[in-house]
Amino acid sequence: MPDDDLNLGLLLFIPYRALETRVFERLAEAGFDDITPAQSRVFQRISATGTRLTELAEQAQVTKQTAGFLVDQLERAGYVRRVPDPTDARARLVQIAERGARTIPLAAAVVAEIEAEWTAHLGDTQAAQLRRALLSLREITDPYA
Repeated sequence: MPDDDLNLGLLLFIPYRALETRVFERLAEAGFDDITPAQSRVFQRISATGTRLTELAEQAQVTKQTAGFLVDQLERAGYVRRVPDPTDARARLVQIAERGARTIPLAAAVVAEIEAEWTAHLGDTQAAQLRRALLSLREITDPYA
């Protein structure tokens, strides 16, 4: 397929998928080989103090049942835990557990490494322009921004 035929969505997805693949490879090398992309999309949305399941589902754009299933898997693997919500005794928060916390600096290091590679490839000016364009696009595409 000629480059001119690739739509912007696909052009955004291809580098993201490459980044995601490398992050998962590095996590697997470090012994975290049991987390899936679907689980990570929920995991990434957990705030520092914890997040309710309904919020995770909404932000990950999945059903509450799907989010619950993914959180169950993450909990069994030790990446997250459920705790009572201090603001509502009937609700529970999903928090990142110790094992999950160990994945965060590993993933962040890989992302920084990849961003440095992309900046070296594009040059500082183009990389900065790309970041500004994507941040601007986020204003109309990310309801949680």
